This record gives sequence, C-alpha cells and structure tokens, in this order.
Amino acid sequence: MPGLSRWWGSRSDTDRIEIYTRWSFYVALAGLPFLVVTVVASEHRSRGVGWDVALAAVTLSTTAACVVLTRAGFRRGAVPRGPLAVAVVAGAATVAVGLFLTVGRDAAGDPYPAGPWLVGAVGTAVLVALSVTTPYRPLLWLSLAVGVVAGGLAAVRPGMPVVGAVVVGMSIAVAVGFFLGAFRFSVWLLDVVREQERARGVQAQLAVAEERLRFARDLHDVMGRNLSAMAVKSQLAEQLVRRGRPEAADEVAAIGALAGESLAEVREVVRGYRAVDLRSELAGARSVLRAAGIDCTVTGEDLELPEEAQVVLGWVVREAVTNVLRHGSGTCTIAVTRDPAEVALTVTNDVRGDVGAWGSGLTGLGERLAAAGGRLAAVRQDGTFVLVGTVPA
Repeated sequence: MPGLSRWWGSRSDTDRIEIYTRWSFYVALAGLPFLVVTVVASEHRSRGVGWDVALAAVTLSTTAACVVLTRAGFRRGAVPRGPLAVAVVAGAATVAVGLFLTVGRDAAGDPYPAGPWLVGAVGTAVLVALSVTTPYRPLLWLSLAVGVVAGGLAAVRPGMPVVGAVVVGMSIAVAVGFFLGAFRFSVWLLDVVREQERARGVQAQLAVAEERLRFARDLHDVMGRNLSAMAVKSQLAEQLVRRGRPEAADEVAAIGALAGESLAEVREVVRGYRAVDLRSELAGARSVLRAAGIDCTVTGEDLELPEEAQVVLGWVVREAVTNVLRHGSGTCTIAVTRDPAEVALTVTNDVRGDVGAWGSGLTGLGERLAAAGGRLAAVRQDGTFVLVGTVPA
C-alpha cells in the first residue's frame, strides 16, 4: 500500500480525475456479468451445461468488447468500428441466449419477465462504452430504442396489458438515460479539467514569452542610448587625441562612466528592479545631445506627474534620444505638456537622410505605452522628425 499511495501522490490532479473516470467506467462494465446472472437465475431453466457456458462466453465477450471500446474512446477520442460491432453482436447473443434459458415451462413457451431486464442491462453496457465519445442527445435516442425493445418483449408476455408494457419500456428507457447522463457528465468534467490544464500550460508559456519580451525591450532601451552616446564620445575623443587636446582625457573618462552606468543598469534589468525617472532622463538627454553637437531644448520638465507616467515617458525619452543620436542633426526640442486627461511628451528634431520604418525600439515603446493606456505616434515633416508619446494623466 505505501507504494500505491506514493504512486497516487505523484500524480497531478488531472491525472487523478482521469484515472478515477476511466475506472468508474471499467468497474460499471465489469458488473454486466453479475447483472446477467442475477436476471437469468430467477427464471433459469436448465438446458444443459453447454448453454450455460455459452451464456457466460457471450456475456464475457460483450463485457470485454465494451471495455475495449471504452479504452479506445479515452485514448483516441473516436469510436472504433471493430469493437463496436463485436459489442453489438455479442450483446444481441447474450440477450438471445438469456431468453432461451428463461422461457416458461408451459406448452406455449411464453417468455418470463427476465427479457426486458436483459435488454436493459446489455443495452446499458454498450451505451456506457459509447458515452465516452458520443454526445448525450444521440445517447438519449438510443436509450429510447432500448426501452422500446424492452417494452416489446414485455408486451408479448400473455396477460401483460399494453399499458403495463409501456410502463416497463419507459421505466427502462428513463433508467438507462439517467445512468448514461451520469457517465456522460463524468466525461464532460474530465474534458473541462483537461482544457483547464492545457490553458494553464499555454498561460505559463505566454508568461515566459512576455518576460523574455520585457527583458529584450528593457535591454534595448537601456543600452541603445548609452551605446550611441559612447560611440559619439569615442569619435570626439579620437579627434581630440589626434589634435593633442587635453579635453580628450575628459571624454575618455566620460566614456568609462557611461560604460559603468550601462553595466549597473543591465544588472538592474536582469534583477527586474529597473526604475526610470523622467527628470533624470531629460537631464541626461540634454547632456548627451549637447555633447554630440545637437542643440537640445527641454520644456515642461518641472511638471508634477504621476509615477507611472514618469516611468513610461522616461522610456520615451531614452528611445527618442537614441534615434536623434543616430539620425538627428542641428536642433532637438523635447516638450512635456499636461492637460486634465493626459500627459504628452513631444520630441522634434532635424533629421538627415532616410529615417526608415519603425524598428524594434519604437515597436517596444509602443507596446509599453499601450500597456499603460497610452499611445505612440511618429511622423516626418519637412526635414524634421516628430515623436509623440501620450499617457493618461
């Protein structure tokens, strides 16, 4: 038993429900031989051991075919024709042999009441096996068919009124219908649990993909501006060194500081604690752009903004400065404005050459703004490039 408990404990909840559902079908089907024996025994008439063995053989064949049919339904989700044919033929043989062994002792050979219950027991077993893959509505019609056959057998008994035969048939049809409903509900519940398990798996995969996308976006936004600034300062330092100017040492020191800052920011991104402050980003943008020879004007940096708006617009400043360093020239204007509904950050700069389509930076930036309930717009107008990011106030 400890081994069984350990095996059961190692299974997931979905596996446990599936095992329970499967074995509820198997146990119910295994009861068919006992039902047949119970029904036949009360009205049994000896016709030799051979017929008794034949009844046992066809009953066990029906049970085995129904079990195979059930197992195939759980595994493949379809009804295999071979086991279904065997189950129907063996079930009909079970009813026929059972009726032969329970015929009355009078000269007319009238059947005893065992016939309707044999039909009900065998029909229920076959329909239970079909209920794994068959919808409930067709099963209801098949239950009615079983009730009609059972009522017909009851009606041929001498002295049985028509109303009595109808009651017997309806009783068996209703009983079979309710029995199948219980088993069909178990299958439906198992399907729901499986679907939830798949949904949890997809949700976990989406969470991993989203985290990877966040990391890639943060890394791009953090490193883009710093690497562009380092490239500009490296070129400036090279020119100063060639001219023997002492300012080259300052530019090299600035490059080293930027490299250290970038390393620290990458570590923060990896840990997930990266925070962005709009005022610091605006000050850094002004310093970097002026060092690159671009005249930068910033307005609205003293506005009191919500923390979420500062963080999102700070990323807008980073991406905008990166693009200005790559494609800009002359002047750049960064303006922060606020109205009762939203906060807007507008970056306008002169451009040289073809800016091209949106890259991964602007795409990621648009996703950030959309997640915060904002939007991003970018347009080129007569030699200038305008980038506008808005978020709710």
